Amino acid sequence: MGSRGQHILLLPFLAHGHLIPFLALARQLQQTKGFTITIVSTPLNIQYLKSTISSDSPNIHLAELPFCSTDHGLPPNAENTENLSPHNVPTLCHASVTLEAPFRRLVHDIMDQEDGGRPPLCIISDVFFGWAVNVAKSVGSVSITFTTCGAYGTAAYMSFWLHLPHLHRDYKEFFKLPWFPDSHRFHCSQLNPLAKVANGTDAWSMFMRLQISLSLGSHGWLCNTVEEIEPLGMEVLRKYLKLPVRAIGPLLPPAALKKPYSSSSFGSNIFKQRAGKKLGISQEKCIEWLNLQGPSSVLYISFGSQNTISASQMMELALGLEGSGKPFIWVLRPPTGFDIKGEFKEEWLPKGFEKRMTESKQGLLVHNWAPQLEILSHESTGAFLSHCGWNSALESLSQGVPIIGLPMGAEQIYNSMMLMEEMGVCEELARGVQSDIVGKEVIMRVIELVMDKKKGKGKEMQKKASIIGGQIRAATKDPGGEDEGSSLVLEALNDFVSVLSDA
Repeated sequence: MGSRGQHILLLPFLAHGHLIPFLALARQLQQTKGFTITIVSTPLNIQYLKSTISSDSPNIHLAELPFCSTDHGLPPNAENTENLSPHNVPTLCHASVTLEAPFRRLVHDIMDQEDGGRPPLCIISDVFFGWAVNVAKSVGSVSITFTTCGAYGTAAYMSFWLHLPHLHRDYKEFFKLPWFPDSHRFHCSQLNPLAKVANGTDAWSMFMRLQISLSLGSHGWLCNTVEEIEPLGMEVLRKYLKLPVRAIGPLLPPAALKKPYSSSSFGSNIFKQRAGKKLGISQEKCIEWLNLQGPSSVLYISFGSQNTISASQMMELALGLEGSGKPFIWVLRPPTGFDIKGEFKEEWLPKGFEKRMTESKQGLLVHNWAPQLEILSHESTGAFLSHCGWNSALESLSQGVPIIGLPMGAEQIYNSMMLMEEMGVCEELARGVQSDIVGKEVIMRVIELVMDKKKGKGKEMQKKASIIGGQIRAATKDPGGEDEGSSLVLEALNDFVSVLSDA
């Protein structure tokens, strides 16, 4: 390893969906003796990570970077996209660039503590923290970019921001993404509001284009996916990044990748709450309810940590769920335009809806947070109505559960398209909060189609989801008998470190 130390620094972006896979990556790295692993973030994100890291992870350290959100025109304690309204997210992104100076100081402090002032072995930084590539190179560390998304979604998202292909087009038209085959076209109506108005000079464009471009200067990339399930995405990433790209996924708890399960195992909290949030329902009560349902009969509904739907869409979804007659678990948060962490009001649902669903046992309504992996892993769960965030998609597919897509932002529209057209495991319900309201009749039709496991498209989606679930689980098997998943990460690190080992 030359004159480098054994210290690995991880620098995740300030978003819940990025912290979770970075922490999972740290847990895999800690399985190898000799590495010192430090996750670096702002104070409130470090506080969250502390609450999530258990005593069985003694080799994972945490380091704070000073950050005051109000100094940047943000609300107090706004250190994570989860706590912000959509129009404030670009402000947080630009504010995050100011972390470069304190991060650089931290790296030098670490070097001062090492014999001979050795730099860290490597700095693994988020794709949206491209500035960290320059810090790594300036001190002689290996620079690795980690994309917490899938390969297809990452490539499509980067292609969009680097080329802005939607410009000079009517929003009723399709646009093609550079790097991708001509058959992969997207409709401008799919774009979220920030992307629709992006022209290269707006704040969002400038942040994205600069940070992505800087990340292209790293020594290599890690991607939270499985090579076998995303051949096109991995091919596109490698071809156009012109860098080594290693698939190191799925970054999921080992217990989630072992089948079959017995229903009694769930109550023991084998997954530990990787979300690190206070649940709106106990795991025991949730599993008890699932145990009453038939195999593959339950629809699970959740839109991730920072997404919600409009009040009108919420009303139609409730009517569609009740009309479908299918059992469901619905993670509820206040609708668009209201405080997503605020109190949920009965008026946002049809009159008497929650009471009827509870009494009939058709629906289990959970406020704020549910034990998602435990639900998806249960034999009664048959489909997942999701925003198609990559963490959720991986969790669902790892259990062989097909998806009903309702993409809302970030790279979710690309994930949804890939899940539909490349994998055949998703049926898109609508294109998120900016779409026209999807009526209860359409909702009932899509639910019926996906939940019918005996014939037609539902049967085919289930078959494909089960195959992909097997591929995901197989990716973590280490022929050498070592800890699951860790060999993929270490192989990738060794590849990248060897690039500079003789420097």
